[in-house]
Amino acid sequence: MQTRPILRRLDQATVALCVLAALGCMVAYWLVYGGHQGHLIEIDRASASDIRFQIDLNHADWPEIAQLPGIGEILARRIIESRQRHGPFQDVNDLARVSGIGPKKIQRIRPFLLPDLPDPITVRRQRENSPLHSSGK
Repeated sequence: MQTRPILRRLDQATVALCVLAALGCMVAYWLVYGGHQGHLIEIDRASASDIRFQIDLNHADWPEIAQLPGIGEILARRIIESRQRHGPFQDVNDLARVSGIGPKKIQRIRPFLLPDLPDPITVRRQRENSPLHSSGK
C-alpha cells in the first residue's frame, strides 16, 4: 500500500524556500547588528538598571505609596487616611503626623517624593512682576 505525501512536491519546495528566506533574514539581522563582532547583548550579561521614581503624596494612591522603601500596605493606607482626615501634606515633614513614621523614615523616603510646588497664585504673581511681562514683550 502506497501512502500519499502530506504536501505535494511544489508545496514542499515552497515551504523549504520560506524557511530558507527566514533563516537568511535572521543571519542578515545578526550581521547588521554586530553579532559577528560580539556587539549583541545577552540578557544575562546586561547591566542592571537603577530606576528612580518619585510620587506626589497628595495625589498618589496607596499601591504607589507602598512601593517606597520601608513603607508597606499598612503605612501607605495610614498615609492616605491622614491625607483624607487632615488635608493635603504641606511638607514632607508633615508625614510625622502618621503613626509609624518618624524622622528616620522620612529621610529614607525623601528622595522618592516630588518636590513641593508653589501654589498657582504665587506663580501668577511672579509672572506679573517679571520684567518680561511688564515690558510688553
